[in-house]
Amino acid sequence: MPNSTPNPFNQQVIDEFRANGGRVGGYFEGARLLLLTTTGARTGTRHTTPVAYYPDGGDQVLVIASAGGAPQHPDWFHNLVADPRVTVENGVFTYEAEAVVLTGTKRDELFARAVEADPGWAEYQAKTERVIPVVALREIPRGGPPNFTASSPGEAVKVIHDAFRRELALIRKEFAASGTALGAQLRVNCLTLCTGLTLHHTGEDMALFPFAAERSPELAPALDRLRHEHERIAALLEELRRVLAAEDVDPAAVLPEVERLTRELEAHLTYEEEVLIPVLEGASAS
Repeated sequence: MPNSTPNPFNQQVIDEFRANGGRVGGYFEGARLLLLTTTGARTGTRHTTPVAYYPDGGDQVLVIASAGGAPQHPDWFHNLVADPRVTVENGVFTYEAEAVVLTGTKRDELFARAVEADPGWAEYQAKTERVIPVVALREIPRGGPPNFTASSPGEAVKVIHDAFRRELALIRKEFAASGTALGAQLRVNCLTLCTGLTLHHTGEDMALFPFAAERSPELAPALDRLRHEHERIAALLEELRRVLAAEDVDPAAVLPEVERLTRELEAHLTYEEEVLIPVLEGASAS
């Protein structure tokens, strides 16, 4: 199936996104960004567009078809209505997803959550008579290992770690702007991070660390340290979940937990990269 050529601005963002594991500068710097590839409703051509997103826990993320408050829906929205099977690149993984256009109270609830996180969405809605759509991108399960966007196992570890670093930086920034009330979307962002870290560390304990131990037995003390750090981080994540569960929690009560998690996780990720990346790169070269 042929691919279209994006406009120069989008192409620059796409190239930078793919070259840097999802990290971009300029207009989108510091934003949660994904690349959404849809199939043209009229042409059948594949179109890739950079789109801002929100975590929604589990296996779906949310995108908003605002088009900056323009009178018409963006082209990518028309495409996914015609063919809801899309491809998502998040800087770490590339996966197929089903695009579900949310309606009624569910759409209104999630749009209100987005507005609470960024009032700019309300400004876009006020500029247009159309109801700005909210779309859930739900990952389609597949067999086999995930489709990493990295070219080697060592690079994959670094790309995953950098994604967690970026998300923690975003969450800290959001806390700084949150005032005295913990918004629903910020709560979701924190809980989604907790789930992602738990799954990542579980996978390392079950697969990556045994592989490294078999290939380099001398790493046993370092791997024991990494497992112990996983337990420590799991305790910090559980404490963060506990604080977030309070109904009227003050962001000032959550931020210290996020800062503590950030400090310990940063140290852990750096040490893990020093220990494991040389082993993984050696395995891929042999």
